[in-house]
Amino acid sequence: MPLVEVEGHALKLSNLDKVLYPAAGFTKAEVFDYYARIAPVLLPHLGDRYVTLKRYPDGVDSQPFFEKNCPSFKPDWMDVHPMDGIRFCAVDSLAALTWVSNLAALELHTSMARHPDPDTPTMVVFDLDPGPPAGLAECVEVALWIRHVLNDLGLESVIKTSGSKGLQLYLPLNTPGTTHDDAAGFSRTLAQLMEQAHPDLVVSVQRKDLRHGKVLVDWSQNSRHKTTVCVYSLRARERPTVSTPLGWEEVERAADTGDVDALVFEAGEVLERVAERGDLFAPVLELKQKLPAADQLDPA
Repeated sequence: MPLVEVEGHALKLSNLDKVLYPAAGFTKAEVFDYYARIAPVLLPHLGDRYVTLKRYPDGVDSQPFFEKNCPSFKPDWMDVHPMDGIRFCAVDSLAALTWVSNLAALELHTSMARHPDPDTPTMVVFDLDPGPPAGLAECVEVALWIRHVLNDLGLESVIKTSGSKGLQLYLPLNTPGTTHDDAAGFSRTLAQLMEQAHPDLVVSVQRKDLRHGKVLVDWSQNSRHKTTVCVYSLRARERPTVSTPLGWEEVERAADTGDVDALVFEAGEVLERVAERGDLFAPVLELKQKLPAADQLDPA
């Protein structure tokens, strides 16, 4: 078992040759490499959040499990973020990121709030989840509608792929006094208005019998106790796709051309994008905006 030093900490890395993405031949060593290289832009979005690990010890074709409590065998130097009796791993350094990667925690899911203030979300998420035969193209259309409404309210938004089937649009807040109920109420109202304006394509409730061919605008992800896949996290798909931040011009181009495959990125491509464009998701860290009253919403 190789012993490596990361930020002054000795870490044992296991099964480097193990293939975790069989269809792509993507190994555990390549997972380590991706997370080490993406760490400079990933850690600011990860380090002060409550992180749920989604682990795939036998690869993406095996049964995963979620882990909220940091394992008892964690290194002594690794901190935790306690909340409601749960001790979440503080993935706030390259060493901590490498350690959880060794657990085959391919997916990293984060809270809307930062530690140590779990009651104050710093952003609102609109999780766009398509019900087949709807897909990414329909999510693009709905995302642009939501952005239009937010723009009319004088609000900026950012968007990323889920790395799976859909898109996730974020409204940065970073202002004190906002509660999870405020965030969930605002996102629910907007989702319901979208549903009223576009009943052929949008649904705001999770009932499977209503979701066929429509995009669920999932506002429930704004709950205090929920986590959503972190930007730059790998996803456990057939290939090593990544939850990737997008420029709005890319979303508009996909809507115009219908080429939604251009919005799907794997690990190596994401590293190239960051080298060229920097962190397109940076506004969620610092952009300060106030949540408007729900009665200001207008889907027109």
